Amino acid sequence: MRSVRRAAEISQADVATGVGAADSTVAGWELGSSAPDQEKLPALARVLGQRLDALFPRSGPPDLTDLRCDAGLYRKDTPPIIGTKSDGPVAGAEAGVRPLKDKYVPALAHAYGVTVDQLKQAQKRSIAKARGEEEGHEAVGAAAEESPRTLAEKVTLLLERSYPAGDAPGDAEIAAAVNRYAGSQVTTAEKVEALRTGADGDAPAPIVLEGLAQHFGVARLYFEPEDAVARQVYEGLRLMSAAKSGKVGRVRARGLGAAGLPADVLSILNDLADEVEKAAPDINE
Repeated sequence: MRSVRRAAEISQADVATGVGAADSTVAGWELGSSAPDQEKLPALARVLGQRLDALFPRSGPPDLTDLRCDAGLYRKDTPPIIGTKSDGPVAGAEAGVRPLKDKYVPALAHAYGVTVDQLKQAQKRSIAKARGEEEGHEAVGAAAEESPRTLAEKVTLLLERSYPAGDAPGDAEIAAAVNRYAGSQVTTAEKVEALRTGADGDAPAPIVLEGLAQHFGVARLYFEPEDAVARQVYEGLRLMSAAKSGKVGRVRARGLGAAGLPADVLSILNDLADEVEKAAPDINE
């Protein structure tokens, strides 16, 4: 940054004025003691007479945060764009925890200077990042992986993804856990093996499925043949697996932790507040 500025014969003071920062702040950026907000990079590129991509090259396609910052917008600038009282919907989408409502997409795309399709692609990347998936492979992490359909596949997935390598329970241990839950012997190690390998074509008794759910710590509905129900639990297992392998380093969400609510909760509450206000505008907040 310093070499580009000097080559263009631009002073630090001029850069500071152009990006709305103090002279000392610009000096800190050039020294490397601090870094500019990503939202400041477009203004820096303009002041220095450079293309944004040339001055600050990006590794890989942009996500939602990249698109917003490329437009020089902070999240606090987005509520008027989508017609909400807070930036909760944008925060949730950028964190990959809740997709944008369709009605917000055209306005944001226009504000960001991209097409609707480009914004939707960026949203997919934000969601993929939140799941710990990496782009550039044959598939986006586990995104192309089929969700388990048979009971044997579901049990196998639990054993593979829920335990460290070598620590998964054996058939006898699983059978004992199910029997403890049932209060009587409702299965055996041999039956668990047959269930796990798909050798037993008969559906197990409901009490066995309840015991399995209790043992593995999943919802009883996970073992039902409903794909939509299974996928919800499957998504959680994929995130757990990504976290175990170190792919999920941190969660970026406005209001996360003691300081406030998670972005997805904020987004839901803000959407509900908007709907209530539209339905009954005279109700006091």
